[in-house]
Amino acid sequence: MSVEVETRVDGPGSAEHVDEAWDLKEQIRREESVLRQRWRFFRDAYSRSTTHLRLVDGDIVGFASARRDGYLLFLAVAPEARSEGHGRRLVGAVAADNGTITCHARTTNDDALRFYRHLGFEVVRRVDGYYEDGGDAYYLRLGESEGESLTERLSGFFG
Repeated sequence: MSVEVETRVDGPGSAEHVDEAWDLKEQIRREESVLRQRWRFFRDAYSRSTTHLRLVDGDIVGFASARRDGYLLFLAVAPEARSEGHGRRLVGAVAADNGTITCHARTTNDDALRFYRHLGFEVVRRVDGYYEDGGDAYYLRLGESEGESLTERLSGFFG
């Protein structure tokens, strides 16, 4: 049995896959208590950003929405599809569009922090009370290192 994996992009102004992305985000929120955005905020941010999507047999298994400045608004990969390279390919796609990627991650989200550190993100600072529920965040940055572009650093993630 073959599996069809594809990548799609919803550019700014497009919300073609917003409902499916919301459903995945909500699945993760229910199971892991992260990604707690409200629908209106999510929909508006999604439609203003560039969203890279990973689909397996037509179903969204992950997405990354980023602003024009490389700030990663959302990164989500279905729990059953993790460790298959979808997350790093999504970050790689965002990296191809930007010289620097930044994001916030909840200080208690060990899995996300481990993932970001594995890719080379560095903690820039801690932001106390960042989230609406009072939760703290780390502000993370992945940028160009001396003599090597971000795309070159992440070239193994595009496969």
